[in-house]
Amino acid sequence: MKVSLVYTGTTPELIELVEKEVRKNIGPDAEIISSQDPTIIAEVRQAGYVTPGAAARLIGMYAAAVQQGADAILNICSSVGEVADAFQPAARYIGVPVVRIDEEMCRQAVRLGSRVGVLATLATTLDPTKGTISRVAREMGKHVELVDGLVDAFNMDQDQFRVLLVGAAQKMAGKVDVIVLAQGSMAYVEQDIEKAVGIPTLSSPRFGAIELKKALQAKGSIA
Repeated sequence: MKVSLVYTGTTPELIELVEKEVRKNIGPDAEIISSQDPTIIAEVRQAGYVTPGAAARLIGMYAAAVQQGADAILNICSSVGEVADAFQPAARYIGVPVVRIDEEMCRQAVRLGSRVGVLATLATTLDPTKGTISRVAREMGKHVELVDGLVDAFNMDQDQFRVLLVGAAQKMAGKVDVIVLAQGSMAYVEQDIEKAVGIPTLSSPRFGAIELKKALQAKGSIA
């Protein structure tokens, strides 16, 4: 069995965390293909939206993963999640599911409360994540109030970033029922935030890995 992890921007910590969660769910023997194109997120950040060129390159990465024999694809970047949504008819036809790392996390947030705080360091991730939460809430027959938490983490190390995120979460305390970390790279702060504010806090890697396993089970690739 072979799975493809598609990144548009990454850090060594994010790769390690995502692969750990994936292997925990689908087993140590699966072959993992890790593909990266940082020009995609760079272009999205500069433009402030997913440009046609960025979307085309991401779709090209999906196609390359299929040609490499991937049984399923995990789309890591929340900023371009709508590209994964748009690709779904082709994925079904090809027989290689493309799983968004963040969608089930957003569903869980809606299950946990009607006031959802969203923490992000990029507006290009904040807005799509809010859009996904609003969409899944409608699909679930619920209405949610979204509270923005956009923080500037430029040039910060991990410890500084941790302090910044915990502080931003504390400002949300009393205003939200659950906090969503919009970027997978934030996942290592999840438990710190939950401990500091006493509010359920969600990050995407563990949810994405579970959904990847479900997609592989649905097509009979694993038990």
